Amino acid sequence: MSKAIGKSGAVRALGAMSGTSLDGVDAAVVITDGARIHGFGESSYREYTAQERSVLRAGLGKWTGPEVEAAAEVCDTAHAAALAAFKDVEIIGFHGQTLAHAPRRQGTLQVGDGAALAQRLGKPVVWDFRSGDVALGGEGAPLAPFFHFACAKYIGAAKPLCFLNLGGVGNLTYVDPRFDKPEEPGALLAFDTGPANAPVNDLVQERLGIPWDADGKVARSGQVETGALELFLAEPYFARMPPKSLDRNDFAEMVRLVNELSDADAAATLIAMCAAAVAQGMEHCPEPPEAVLVTGGGRHNPVLMEMLRVSLGCPVKPVEDAGLDGDMLEAQAFAHLAVRVARGMPTSAPGTTGVSACVGGGVVSVPEE
Repeated sequence: MSKAIGKSGAVRALGAMSGTSLDGVDAAVVITDGARIHGFGESSYREYTAQERSVLRAGLGKWTGPEVEAAAEVCDTAHAAALAAFKDVEIIGFHGQTLAHAPRRQGTLQVGDGAALAQRLGKPVVWDFRSGDVALGGEGAPLAPFFHFACAKYIGAAKPLCFLNLGGVGNLTYVDPRFDKPEEPGALLAFDTGPANAPVNDLVQERLGIPWDADGKVARSGQVETGALELFLAEPYFARMPPKSLDRNDFAEMVRLVNELSDADAAATLIAMCAAAVAQGMEHCPEPPEAVLVTGGGRHNPVLMEMLRVSLGCPVKPVEDAGLDGDMLEAQAFAHLAVRVARGMPTSAPGTTGVSACVGGGVVSVPEE
């Protein structure tokens, strides 16, 4: 436990997240005691430059080497710049940048030096959130579900609901707020649904030189190629029972399936694949959820949101409809998790990552005097 935040009471925690969509660094303050959310503070976004995105992209899928070192430098520099402006925070949750994720083989790799960041910012930093979970047989992902549970309590949810995060990869959290704690069996079920924004981002970057399909403009005029969609859904990953997780590039063949299609048809088909993967994943929910609250960049794509509404059979809404901030939810999650780690509370459980027992991952680095 970090002496800086004591054993109890709400503190102002700052979280940072740089996801596999490679858009930039989100940073946000949460007032939390690790169990309950007491409120939300300020937030900011530091966009990666085109050059920084290029460096990070070159490191994807690699475990060692100069590309990894260069990506780590970009990650550290960008986070230091994004976090330095925040004042009066007591602890920082630093996720780092995921470059490779293969929990059943090599492990998981998030670059970023939390100890150096603690020294630079003069605050305790919690980092390396995933390794402890993987060491105990877990997938190491997704890690936001314990925060999603706190969010469900915060908004006063009384019935089961789902949080759907659509970043580079999609992940779904089924929350039953009738339980008291997130680690209780049955309170949570979480898993990666499949690729989300990463394939279409890669497609439009390669073909059109733009980082993402803003507002679904490219996909909107396209037609879905049903043959490619059927081949995608035949992937064995979808038959696996959750919990389960993915690396950003695990479905790289998706882009090859649409190679011969026009830009619009290819984008529409990739979006349909994302929505179909979510629909497949929803079948694992213990009960039909009252609603699906969508967070992450995918909720800004009206083509994707409409496909989800048609295919899921329950209300699909951006998390803003419930009073939450979909742009900052992941960063807020790591602020909340940082307090849990510092206070010896679990951050994952068998129902969220498949870990053998509840575990609190993360390393706490305190700046030297």
